[in-house]
Amino acid sequence: MKSFAYLLLSVLFLANTACADEAGIKSEMAKKFPYQKIISVSKTPYLDLYEVVFEDQLVYTDEKMSYLFSGNVIDLKTMKNLTEARERQIYTVKFDTLPLHLALKKVLGNGTRRVAVFTDPNCPYCKKLEKEMVNLSNATVYLFPIAILPGSEEKARAIWCSTDRLKAWEDHMLSGVAPVAAVPCDTSVLKEFSKLAKSLRVYVTPTLIFEDGFSKAGWMELNLLEQQLSDSSAK
Repeated sequence: MKSFAYLLLSVLFLANTACADEAGIKSEMAKKFPYQKIISVSKTPYLDLYEVVFEDQLVYTDEKMSYLFSGNVIDLKTMKNLTEARERQIYTVKFDTLPLHLALKKVLGNGTRRVAVFTDPNCPYCKKLEKEMVNLSNATVYLFPIAILPGSEEKARAIWCSTDRLKAWEDHMLSGVAPVAAVPCDTSVLKEFSKLAKSLRVYVTPTLIFEDGFSKAGWMELNLLEQQLSDSSAK
């Protein structure tokens, strides 16, 4: 079965079902996507569209459910990304509920500002982010290694079983040193990280989660990362 994310890469044609209200649309959506949890359906103030919030994505449909739209709605008067603003409200992560005690922990300066990073040992943009984070000031970085790319699972396990996990991680990500496990060890926590990533809608690496719950998928250059850390820590 094709994944829901894949189906939403294009505008989908749905049966022309008369759905007069939010409850009707929610009911019909549940029939169309029986394997997806629907969090809410609400009428938007623009274009007579209805916002449909699934567990892992926000989409839009018209009142007759003729079409399903995936993408950002931007107010051209204010240039505000309305979809992104709603996603921040809906999918905000409570930072302190993350299993921070299990993550690889890197403290820079006084470590007052905090960020969690879901990262893959074979991801080139994760390595690029690591090089930016080296120059962070006064931050604590919690690294959650997950395996998305081919060969990443083996490297993640080797790093986890190293004598000094953080050093093995940094040697690999910053200097290209292949990780070597010291001795076999329990790597079940890596599976837990993968389950956590899925529950948080983390599908790409790197994905950063800041103290105020804001999540950002993709690499960030140092100045933007510093600014977001300060903004999130102040809230």
